Amino acid sequence: MQYKYNQNNLDSIFLLGYFNYYGIEITENNIQAFNLFIKASKQDHILAQYFVGLCYQFGHGTGKNEKLAFEYFEKSANKDFAEGIFKIGCFYYFGVWVKKDLEKAAYLYEKAANLGNNVAQKNLSIMYINGEGVDKDHNKAFKLSKHSAEGGCKEGISGLGYCYDIGIGTSVNKQKAFELYQKAADLGDTIAQNILGDKYEMGNGMWKDINKAIYWFEKSAKQGLQKAQNSLKNLKK
Repeated sequence: MQYKYNQNNLDSIFLLGYFNYYGIEITENNIQAFNLFIKASKQDHILAQYFVGLCYQFGHGTGKNEKLAFEYFEKSANKDFAEGIFKIGCFYYFGVWVKKDLEKAAYLYEKAANLGNNVAQKNLSIMYINGEGVDKDHNKAFKLSKHSAEGGCKEGISGLGYCYDIGIGTSVNKQKAFELYQKAADLGDTIAQNILGDKYEMGNGMWKDINKAIYWFEKSAKQGLQKAQNSLKNLKK
């Protein structure tokens, strides 16, 4: 169907860009999406600015440009948009375009986490586990993983499973850990899928089941996890 929009309404311009970006009701067209996002972003539309950042980051509808991606994410972050703040945090964590700065990354993840970004909560929990940019604090790590999982973040659910599995900020509970890994794996989390593969292969805490191990390693391997691909090769020898 043809989506009609008001050319003078910013939300309408953004929405048409969004529809083009994801192929909703119309054929996916990243170039058209990018042009519409740019148009709305020039008039300070926060979501449009964020999506322009995505387009530049991944080369959707335009050439990849990490500098411009950072600048557009920063525009939305400066307006307290949680996803934009989280993206800037990722740039500092990995040292993408900007100099790697774990303390800055942790600060930004915390800011995004406090605004309800579930992935930021999960990422910050890992930093508290490893003491990256912050002092190690397993209690904070557990709480952040729990908030992330409760928000439906598959990586957060997997992370909470890890907390129960190892005993980070809570008592060890292998059964609870397994249930959380299973839930995250069913949602498509590649790390949880690989962990299930490991557990079924080794028989840790349950009956050994090589067929189930292969099933989960295949799921993870198809998403590109090298560790799962290696385990799959070994099992199929």
